Amino acid sequence: QVQLVESGGGLVQAGGSLRLSCAASGSIFSVNDMGWYRQNQEKQRESVAIITSGGRTIYVDSVKGRFTISRDNAKNTVYLQMNRLKPEDTAVYYCNAVLRPEGVLYSRAYWGQGTQVTVSS
Repeated sequence: QVQLVESGGGLVQAGGSLRLSCAASGSIFSVNDMGWYRQNQEKQRESVAIITSGGRTIYVDSVKGRFTISRDNAKNTVYLQMNRLKPEDTAVYYCNAVLRPEGVLYSRAYWGQGTQVTVSS
């Protein structure tokens, strides 16, 4: 059974840094796009950063220049390095991966369980 396991959230002061990790495990045939989303109490879930299987990256405007998404294809793992964090970055961060399990003919999106990031002012 495929699952995404996240780690790296926590509490940090404004201006600090955190690194999130998300590993896809199970019998996986291929992994396409991977990304990070976030949701706080006031907003709907929004896309923060996406990285394609070829390494192309897309960021929401509010994190450009501060966050960096990367992936290790050999480990089916995606990372989010978050620098110069702001209180408005506080949210639950969810990992997402579009992947095709072994023995399945199609790809679909999988989600991690979410990890809390809290930035204090």
